Amino acid sequence: MNHSASYNPDVLTCLANLSSDEVFTSPSLANQMLDLLPAEIWKDKNARFLDPASKTGVFLREIAKRLNQGLEKEIPNPQKRLNHILKNQIFGLAITELTALLSRRSLYCSKTANGRYSICETFDDEAGNIRFKSGAHSWGKGQCVFCGASREEYERGESLEAHAYEFIHANKPEEIFHMKFDVIIGNPPYQLSDGGFGRSASPIYHKFVQQAKKLNPRFLTMIIPARWFGGGKGLNDFRNEMLNDKHVRKIVDFEDAAECFPNVDIAGGISYFLWERDSPGPCEITNIHNGTNVVSTRALNEFGTFIRHSHAVPIIRKVLAKNEKKMSEQVSSRKPFGLATIVRPQKKGDIVLRWQNGEGPYSRDEITVGVEMIDKWKVITSYVGYDHAGNPGKDGRRRVFSKIDILPPGTICTETYLVVGSYDTQAEAKNLISYMKTRFFRFLVAQFMYSHHITKEAYSFVPILDVKKTWTDEELYKRYEFSPEEISFISLKIRSMDRLDE
Repeated sequence: MNHSASYNPDVLTCLANLSSDEVFTSPSLANQMLDLLPAEIWKDKNARFLDPASKTGVFLREIAKRLNQGLEKEIPNPQKRLNHILKNQIFGLAITELTALLSRRSLYCSKTANGRYSICETFDDEAGNIRFKSGAHSWGKGQCVFCGASREEYERGESLEAHAYEFIHANKPEEIFHMKFDVIIGNPPYQLSDGGFGRSASPIYHKFVQQAKKLNPRFLTMIIPARWFGGGKGLNDFRNEMLNDKHVRKIVDFEDAAECFPNVDIAGGISYFLWERDSPGPCEITNIHNGTNVVSTRALNEFGTFIRHSHAVPIIRKVLAKNEKKMSEQVSSRKPFGLATIVRPQKKGDIVLRWQNGEGPYSRDEITVGVEMIDKWKVITSYVGYDHAGNPGKDGRRRVFSKIDILPPGTICTETYLVVGSYDTQAEAKNLISYMKTRFFRFLVAQFMYSHHITKEAYSFVPILDVKKTWTDEELYKRYEFSPEEISFISLKIRSMDRLDE
C-alpha cells in the first residue's frame, strides 16, 4: 500500500474555527504548552489533569499519549495502563454538549465513555470524566454576576446555548469533581456580548484563570488573548494580579495571533503562560514574531504594564529615569467633551462639532465637560489606532496613530477622538503634532497597544516636553542617551508617519 493511500490525517488538525471568541487548539500548539511542564510528571501515576474548557479534547488526548508512554514501565499491561490513565488521571469540562461529544471521541475514541468502541473498560456511564452541565446565568442589573453576559442576549430558551460555562459559574469550583488537580490546562472562551453599544463584548478568559487558581494546582497553563498585558475593559485588576504574581514563571507571546492561530484575527496577539505553585521567581518571556524568538528573564511588575519586547525595557528605563511629568496627565479621557460617538451636529449652534464623518454646528450651552478647552487650539487623535486590531504590519513595524489633527478655538469633538493637548497658540499645537510624529513618541505609546484602541493610559511613558519648540527624533535620542542599538530597535518597530510603505 502506498503512502498516499494509507495516509490518515489527524482530524484535530483540520477543524476550522467558528469565530475568534472560541478558538480551536491544534495538536502541535497543545504539545508546545505541555512541553512547559516538567518531564517527570508523565511518569507520575497519581498526577491528575483538568481541562476546564474542553472543545475538541486535544489537551486531554495529548496528555493521555504522554502518560501512556511515561507509565509503560510502571504499568506494563497496555489495557490496564489505559484504564488507569483515563479513569483516574484525566478530567474535562466541556463548554457545550457538542464539544463534550467531540472531546470524548478524541480521548476515548467513542462519543460515549462506556460505548462499544471506547478504549477504556472501566466507565459505567456515558460521560466518563468529560462532563457537560447546562448551566444558567445569575442575573443582576441586566448582566450575569459571574461572567458579565448580557441578559437581553443570553436569557434564551432551552433549545439555544446559554454559554453559562460551568467552571466560572461555580462559587466553589473544587466541588465540581471533589478532588485536587496537579495540572490545569486549556484554551478558554475569550469573550461574551455584554449588551453595550454595537458589538460590545466583555472578556471572560481571565475568569477561567482566576477560577483555576482557586483550585491551587501545582501547575496552570492556559492560552489566552494578550490584551491583558495592557489592561483595559474588565482586565485592569487581572493585569495587576498577573504582573505581581511571582508564580507566573513563563510567558510565550505571539505579537501576531495568526502565527499561533492562522486565519484568526485576535486584537493584540495571543499568549500562553505557565504558573507554578511551588516555584516563585522571575518570569522567562519568549516573544515570537515572524518566526523569530527573543527570550529574556525579568520581573513582570517593573512597570505598570507588561513590556512585550525585552529590548524595549532599557529604553523605557532611560525615559522614566528623568522623572518628568507624563502625557497621560494631560490627555483627555474618552468623551473629552462628554459626547458619545453617535452624537451628530445640530441644526443651529454657536460652536462647531467634529465627528467621524465631518463637521457641523452645536450649542455651547450643552457642553459641561471639557469647557476649558473649547476656546483653545486642540490637538486630537483618533481613539482607534492605525494598526489593525492592535497588531503591527507584516514587517513588524507600526504607524500607531491613524489620524492627528488640530481643532481651532470654538471647535469640539465626539468620543471618536481624544484631545492630546490644548494650547493658547496654534504654533504650540503644531509643535505637539511634530512631537507626536516622532518615532520616539509613537514607540512609547505602542508599548500599550494590545487592541485597536489607544487610551489615555497609553501615554503613560511619554514625557511632557516644552512645545514652544519643535522636537526631532535626533534631539530626543540625544536627550535620553539612547544607544545606536536602541535607536535601531525603535526604527525596526516604528515606521515613518509620512511613508506608509517604508
